[in-house]
Amino acid sequence: MRSSKKTLLITSGIAVAGMSVSLVTSHMITATLIKVALHRNAPDVVGKMRNKLSRSPKTKEAMELLQTCAERLEDHVSEQVEIVSRDGERLIGHWYPCPNAKRILIAMHGWRSSWSKDFGGISTFWHDRECSVLYAEQRGQNNSGGDYMTFGLKERYDCLDWVNWAIEQSKGELPIYLCGISMGASTVLMASGLPMPDAVHGIIADCGFTSPHAIWRHVVKNNLHLTYRAREKAINAFYQKNFQARIGELSTVQALEKNKIPVLFVHGAADRFVPIEMTYQNYVACHAPKRLLVVPDARHGMSYFIDKEAYERVTDDFWRDFDQIVPK
Repeated sequence: MRSSKKTLLITSGIAVAGMSVSLVTSHMITATLIKVALHRNAPDVVGKMRNKLSRSPKTKEAMELLQTCAERLEDHVSEQVEIVSRDGERLIGHWYPCPNAKRILIAMHGWRSSWSKDFGGISTFWHDRECSVLYAEQRGQNNSGGDYMTFGLKERYDCLDWVNWAIEQSKGELPIYLCGISMGASTVLMASGLPMPDAVHGIIADCGFTSPHAIWRHVVKNNLHLTYRAREKAINAFYQKNFQARIGELSTVQALEKNKIPVLFVHGAADRFVPIEMTYQNYVACHAPKRLLVVPDARHGMSYFIDKEAYERVTDDFWRDFDQIVPK
């Protein structure tokens, strides 16, 4: 009998110890995920992941193309500008004015990327179409201030601050368009729910997600094959402590339901990072004038490279239709 009790105690102790190790491991994984997703200084695992991805011939070729386009854009743009956000962060932008400009674009890049890498490919088209462009550096990244990225929660206000800067540059005489890719697309779509000056005539959103909550859940479950529910509480606690908001508090869908600014949605059908279904949800939610371009075979952020002709045609049509129309 004593032997049986002793065995039971030992077995129970091993089980409890196993559960403790499992909980600690889960906590460490969640903490690493938060650092990877939100912290300015990326942990080493991000570099390792990128190195692993670059071994694929297709990915390597795409990265080399993006780098070449980025260097070309950086060679053309030399004017760096600076503003202070409404919450006191120093924000950096790169101003590429065009003589006799017809419009101003405010370009918001994506997660752990840069203004030149995300827009280097399309920048020549924009310049040829007589667009002056403000390439913003998103908070928590590169040279702009902030310790964290917030997946649009705070960045949407930064976008509005850049709009006010652009109005001053043009004395309000040029139409302004908000352009974003990936997290930048979600940023400009979330900004659409804010009171926007009449100078903003349209939004171009390329492969944006619907909410921080939705993209966290998708990446954790589908890309990393981990249980999201076990980590949601910790992620929410981090958002509440550092951003004074719950992770599910804001979405592009909510913003678009009250948005009155015309929107051009773009998404690649082969996107594995942000599923195209999210753009479909955004499109349905938008009650303002809207257009949709789906590019077959395009992966995340690569729609312009896969089908330049279609991308340029739908963008030209969008500008033609809304340059002279003030949103109501």
